[in-house]
Amino acid sequence: MKNLFRLGALCVALAFPVSSVLAQTAAAPASKSQHAASRQMQQLQKDYLDALWRAQPDTAIWAGKFDHAAQQMIPDAAQRKRDLAFARSWLARFDQVNAAALPAAAQVDLALIQNQLHSEIWHLQENDEYRWNPSDYNLGWSLDKMLNTPYAPLEKRLQDISLRLAKAPAYYRAARANLHNPTPEHTELAIQQSSGVLQVFAEIGKQAKTAKLDAAASSLLQQRLAAARDALQDYTLSLRVLLARGEAKRSFRIGKEVYEKRFVRQIQSGLTGEETYQRALAAKEQMLTRMEKISDELWPKYMAGRDKPAQREAKIGLLIDELSKRHSKPENFVEDVRAQLPELTRWVLEKNLLGADASKPLQVRETPLYQRGVTTASIEAPGPFRPQDPTYYNVSPLTDLPPEQAESWLREYNYWILQILNIHEAIPGHYTQLVYANKSPSLIKTLFGNGTMIEGWAVYGELMMMESGYGGNTPEMWLMYSKWNLRAICNTILDYSVHVLGMTREQALDLLQRQAFQSEAEALGKWRRVQLTSVQLASYYSGFSAIHALREERRKSLGERFDLKQFHEEFLSYGSAPVPMIARLMREKAVK
Repeated sequence: MKNLFRLGALCVALAFPVSSVLAQTAAAPASKSQHAASRQMQQLQKDYLDALWRAQPDTAIWAGKFDHAAQQMIPDAAQRKRDLAFARSWLARFDQVNAAALPAAAQVDLALIQNQLHSEIWHLQENDEYRWNPSDYNLGWSLDKMLNTPYAPLEKRLQDISLRLAKAPAYYRAARANLHNPTPEHTELAIQQSSGVLQVFAEIGKQAKTAKLDAAASSLLQQRLAAARDALQDYTLSLRVLLARGEAKRSFRIGKEVYEKRFVRQIQSGLTGEETYQRALAAKEQMLTRMEKISDELWPKYMAGRDKPAQREAKIGLLIDELSKRHSKPENFVEDVRAQLPELTRWVLEKNLLGADASKPLQVRETPLYQRGVTTASIEAPGPFRPQDPTYYNVSPLTDLPPEQAESWLREYNYWILQILNIHEAIPGHYTQLVYANKSPSLIKTLFGNGTMIEGWAVYGELMMMESGYGGNTPEMWLMYSKWNLRAICNTILDYSVHVLGMTREQALDLLQRQAFQSEAEALGKWRRVQLTSVQLASYYSGFSAIHALREERRKSLGERFDLKQFHEEFLSYGSAPVPMIARLMREKAVK
């Protein structure tokens, strides 16, 4: 899973169909009026971004801008009012732009900005998550980013952090005042992650002791750290009290109306959540049919002498169980992830699938405590203003788990699946795509990236590698790839079924374990995740199917002129724009 922060999470569907706007300028050469409109648009978007960094310092930090990092916003009603006024004001200005006068690429930028602002307004006016999600109030990420990003000497960064910490008590007071009948699941997550934030506080104090701060600044920082720790502990205690008193009882299920609104805003595929769910059901059946054929082929090799069950899922499940015995050890898990990455890079280059940029470092690390509790692995990429900074591949260690639980995880991420996980998260998946995104000439397409495109590319990258012969084209590798791809399909089925159709825990675990062959640990983790998130799980299958369809369309259209590497690199050159927008820009480029 790509670790999406504020901008990535707030992308929305078009307020108007971009296809109709782009069609107006299909293959026409740029005119003087277009050049003038482009200059006007460029200036307006520059002014908007400059204002955005001042208004939303955390968003700026995500993007790699630290000019206003010392500012800590308080999440109270007054701040929400200011945020709403900001979004409305800028939306009005961008609505005045004559989209038809812009070149196609600039039209997409305009649409993305408008979508972002519409989404901000929707979240502030209609979505009351600030009332029911205590885990939204987490100072750990921004402080950790400031401490470990060399945007200034350590002493200056600590001074900025000190100014932020001065407002920590007010921040947590506002957070507690906002909460009204939160969900127990998000309340428990906030309590769990608070220990990770305390660890960030401790690291700040540790580094402060080695920094060259004057005595007064050092003393003030320590006082503010102590006050921040007290404030966080008071906030955490208040959450425990809410749980104990039964005052955190809101259902995590968001319901069909909100789900469909959120789906349109986040997925941007042109389909509804229900339509995508129905397609996923059909894709699940197709995948199971394929897996049964591979299982029949492998049965004599691994299950000789054992009766073959007549029931399809039972047969596939027994074979996957047998193969899953080959896996890493808890103490080697993180290192085994790290060791595979050079091999993936070599394969991508030798098979001429994509280029690589050795100057963009990828670092495997244990997931910070304040981020744990949702996913097993994730990518944390630098913002477009600091592309030279390392990308972190966060992997949750298994050494602190009970032996049975660790074994269950290891069977899920077995010898074959661990390779596919690394393809998805790193090369040529999230890491590679986000390196390309930071090189995109359109800053807007990178800043306001679409999570469905990002997750879809990672799933597509798995198929890309398999089609190129990765893993020796063995039936074992294809069976495990199919299991992994089935997981992406079932993510959509699970998400819609839980939040809209009321799927129970028992039904969810049956889907994940019996029908999708996931281990108990993975299934329980996914059940936890679907309670903590909504719609995001649907992005994998939706994005993958759109990218694959686009590739096959281009292959058919270009015939012998189709070049796979050229397709990949052109697709990635548009930043993280929604796939339908990228498709239209690629088609337009092809006819010029």
